[in-house]
Amino acid sequence: MVTVEWCLKNKNGIKIIEPNINMSNSYFNMAEDSIKVLNNIKDSKIWIATTSYYIFYYSLYSLMLRIGVKCEIHSCSLEFMKQYLNEFYNQKDMEMINEAFGNRSDLQYYADRPVDDTSISEVKLYSKDFFVKTKLILSRIKENEIDIIREKLKNLNVLIMMIS
Repeated sequence: MVTVEWCLKNKNGIKIIEPNINMSNSYFNMAEDSIKVLNNIKDSKIWIATTSYYIFYYSLYSLMLRIGVKCEIHSCSLEFMKQYLNEFYNQKDMEMINEAFGNRSDLQYYADRPVDDTSISEVKLYSKDFFVKTKLILSRIKENEIDIIREKLKNLNVLIMMIS
């Protein structure tokens, strides 16, 4: 399991950038497109799992970019969600995105590892709920909430730099 501290130190990990509404919207549109694709996938576990995961991920990344956080390591993005977005997402949201991540990873990289059909179905359904929830968060998040998240992350980053 990664930590936010490790992710801040890593070259491709968490970076504080200027909030970018255009990029946020682009990723949100990618999540929406993925929902359309998912509705047409019938018999492929790997593509249902992969597309479901990317609905979660693109939705989450859209919010991260709106806040001004960039990250190229998916496990770091998930840890950022857990540590810094817990006022917006609940435990079930975090469990389901992690389950989606695991399903996708197992099916794409470990062909001999079984993935439960029930899990794939639950993740598929929940990915759409997560998308709707993120849309609501994006429409309601206040600048002061964004500032608080950014300030906490900046403070941790400064602390890490002082210790290193």
